[in-house]
Amino acid sequence: MNWRVTTLILISFITGLGVLVAILARPPAAPHHELYVNGVVITMDASNTVAEAVLVRAGQIEAVGSSEDLVSRIDDDTVVVDLRGRALMPGFIDAHGHFPGSGQTVFSVDLNSPPIGRVTDMEGLLGSLSAFAKQRRDGWVVGHGYDDTLLAEKRHPTRDDLDRISTSRPVAIVHVSGHLAVVNTVGLDILGIDESTPDPLGGVIVRDPLSADGRRPNGVLEETAARAVWEYTLDLGVMDGVRMTTQAAAEYLSVGVTTASAGGMPTSVAKLLGLLSRLNQFPQRVALFPLFEEVGEALLSEELTLDAFAAGKVSVPRVKIIADGSIQGYTGYLSEPYYAPFKGDPLYRGYPSVPREELLRQVSGLYERRIQVAIHCNGDASIDDGLDAIEAAMKAHPWPDARPLIIHAQMTRLDQIERMAALGVTPSFFSAHTYYWGDRHAAIFMGPGRAANMSPARWALEAGVRFSSHLDTPVTPMLPLQAVWSQISRESTAGVVIGPEQRIDRTSALRAVTIDAAWQVFMDDKIGSIEPGKRADLVVLSDNPLTAGDVRSIKVDRTVIDGATVYSRL
Repeated sequence: MNWRVTTLILISFITGLGVLVAILARPPAAPHHELYVNGVVITMDASNTVAEAVLVRAGQIEAVGSSEDLVSRIDDDTVVVDLRGRALMPGFIDAHGHFPGSGQTVFSVDLNSPPIGRVTDMEGLLGSLSAFAKQRRDGWVVGHGYDDTLLAEKRHPTRDDLDRISTSRPVAIVHVSGHLAVVNTVGLDILGIDESTPDPLGGVIVRDPLSADGRRPNGVLEETAARAVWEYTLDLGVMDGVRMTTQAAAEYLSVGVTTASAGGMPTSVAKLLGLLSRLNQFPQRVALFPLFEEVGEALLSEELTLDAFAAGKVSVPRVKIIADGSIQGYTGYLSEPYYAPFKGDPLYRGYPSVPREELLRQVSGLYERRIQVAIHCNGDASIDDGLDAIEAAMKAHPWPDARPLIIHAQMTRLDQIERMAALGVTPSFFSAHTYYWGDRHAAIFMGPGRAANMSPARWALEAGVRFSSHLDTPVTPMLPLQAVWSQISRESTAGVVIGPEQRIDRTSALRAVTIDAAWQVFMDDKIGSIEPGKRADLVVLSDNPLTAGDVRSIKVDRTVIDGATVYSRL
């Protein structure tokens, strides 16, 4: 069944049950008046004030101050929460990720390698897929998170490998970066890909050089070629769609995330999120960035507005353009060649997913229509193109309030940071790259010199460039304090410090997952800091992240949205 038809059926079914579901899933009620007292209140306000107590009325922060002062303002109806010295912070804000992607384990098997998963070689990968295929007997067999550089064989699986799983069912696995996929022979047939199929613009159908004519697809699909797989692997049934979303929501709440990000989500998932939010299926706010390649032309022709995707607590502050790929997938677009030559080519620099002139057209069109943009750029050549597009759009259609966003900004050079400062561009750094891929960036992809300055938060801080930090979940697990730790320590999985000069202080790292992330999605007037008048989106932590030894060991004891406790560990 076509995925668009399935989506319509899914939405119709849920809408039909909407009233009943909304009643049964009514969100938890907030106390009318509540006092958090005797704590370390890290407000994240403009002065980085640390207080002792917070008073909340009807889901809104009423006052912040000392315990003594605020205790004097309680009455018989006030619920008092004794923090007993624990830290209270604004709820964590996922600056960029793919909510509810972490819930994909309801229909896809986890193929990650350590430190995230357990797959270490090809046989282990195929064994996991085979076992999953037996559990899920119909439709596509789907896996996610494999990393070719962490497999013993140091290569991607191929169509022939996946044919060992099935020669009658389609099989697809997605690379840990999310920018490549591998499909078996049946899958290639369904996608209509064979020896005569040309590479799509901004993508590559990888060929087997040892085949008769060197044109046989080996099953690996890069960038825009891989996105054709989404149409089938995200063709979800009713229960899978709901289970994926509610599972991801519960996971996010357990680590203190009160605002999630759904960046570049397919239109089917984007519409589903708004509907499920309206029906109270998850309590978080969600900042949704629809994918330009799906909705961009309709936005530019004004047949569609971003408001069409907003519903419940889902807001739509930007549209996302994917300008290049992934460094660890060798599809990030660089100004200088990769450190270890890709397939023996010492000049290989990756490539843009969107050609430069087309990127300039898209960004200019969005500026003209006052639609905020987020541009995915990993390699520094892609960042050059992104900044050129923003500068040209600003000249043609001046817009001081645009806050243009560069997502990942992984290999940003110092001159590009300075240019961001001049243009008012804000990056969101995938800072945990230093932990998950830092060793391989230094040894394989970038070399030690360039790797030392990946996700250069210190340069940004010194240049006055406001930035956030994210985890790109489900690329890496949703662990906000991992993102904070990576910015303050920059240690790799091997314990090597990747660029000590790019470390930043704890307060700045915490701002990058709270108020500065809120500012990037135009919610800083409502959330992101603990100040009177803002919504009471809060997290209670077991220890103080400003002083704790390893912030990753801190537990989330309570998560609060609009004054209501939506998660409690104790």
